[in-house]
Amino acid sequence: MPVSKTVTARRLVAAALAAGAVVGAVTLPASAADHRPHRPNVEISKAQYDSPGRDDQSNRSLNKEWVEITNNSRHGVNLDGWKLSAEDGHTYTFRHYRLEGRSTVRVHTGEGRDSRKDLFQDRSDYVWDNRSDTATLRNDRGRAIDDLSWGRHHRDGGHRDGGQRDGERHDGGQRDGGRH
Repeated sequence: MPVSKTVTARRLVAAALAAGAVVGAVTLPASAADHRPHRPNVEISKAQYDSPGRDDQSNRSLNKEWVEITNNSRHGVNLDGWKLSAEDGHTYTFRHYRLEGRSTVRVHTGEGRDSRKDLFQDRSDYVWDNRSDTATLRNDRGRAIDDLSWGRHHRDGGHRDGGQRDGERHDGGQRDGGRH
């Protein structure tokens, strides 16, 4: 009988060690994932805040002023109720729009026909200030998701999500800007 107790004890110890190894292997990737830099799933990826050419307030000129919103995840995001706003309070609210995974939508200032790639604010005046402004994207609960600043805010480091200096984000990605 002492032999079978020894064998049973060895089996219990081996099982406990194996279970510990499995738990350790499972927790290592999770802790490693905690150290990766966080990138928002949805972000303001580009802005043309001054339509090229003369600001003549034609619909064509208004639609050359835009902000792009990009979904970096693999999964679609329902943007219904999300808001894109300027410092002066001009706000565009997304209605019944789903941004598919790994895709971008351009939000134009003027009038037009909405599609998967282009949405229109249907405004007759410019939204974004040429000299200095901040575009802010908020979800349907009012939580700030991302923002993009230019002008005096840009130089003061006013970009909440890591900043943009001379068209570059601190994470190395590019942010294009216009002149409005």
